[in-house]
Amino acid sequence: MTPPDGAVAARHARLRPDLQLIADMIRPGSRVLDVGCGDGALLDYLVHAKGVIGRGMELSQAGVNATVSQGLSVIQGDADTDLKDYPDDAFDYVVLSQTLQATRDPRHVLDNLVRIGRRAIVSFPNFGYWRVRLNLLFAGRMPVTDCLPGAWYDTPNIHLCTIRDFIILCQENAITIERMLVLDARGRRKKLPSLGLANLLAEQAMFVLCRHRAEQPLPSPAGA
Repeated sequence: MTPPDGAVAARHARLRPDLQLIADMIRPGSRVLDVGCGDGALLDYLVHAKGVIGRGMELSQAGVNATVSQGLSVIQGDADTDLKDYPDDAFDYVVLSQTLQATRDPRHVLDNLVRIGRRAIVSFPNFGYWRVRLNLLFAGRMPVTDCLPGAWYDTPNIHLCTIRDFIILCQENAITIERMLVLDARGRRKKLPSLGLANLLAEQAMFVLCRHRAEQPLPSPAGA
């Protein structure tokens, strides 16, 4: 395998650890939609380092401007209202990173993700993390953490959930969970032996999802 050139190495350096985990799951040459793509760091890496056919959707005008300035294909849009405009199976992967908790209707958003993508990769902060629980128990106040930095009155997060909550929602919506990763506050992978411990000790979680289909699913990435 040839080493990455300077440009690809620089793009790699821009990625947060959790975004690198997402990038590692996506096969080269895939069709990818990054919903809530922010400044476009993940999309930029995927397009230039993995040769994907990448598209982005971002709510903020500043994020759209930053991403378009890199030569990437991004539209301004809202995950709650605009995903319905995409046809079924339009993408191989749809990414929703650290955005689900800010949507008005998470159930509807998840349904659209697995409808328009053969796979969806979703990550979110875990409200069941033990420090969050202790803060509520002893301080009696909404927690402020590395993954939930805003005060209760000044945060975009309106539908916080635990890992267990998310799994139950997927079961209720007939969404298949193919893979679950649990992460620390910096987005690095943690190894925990059970769902109970993951729900207690993980600051973030990442899931690979798909709608149940009769045909053979895509093979898992190497090393998955």
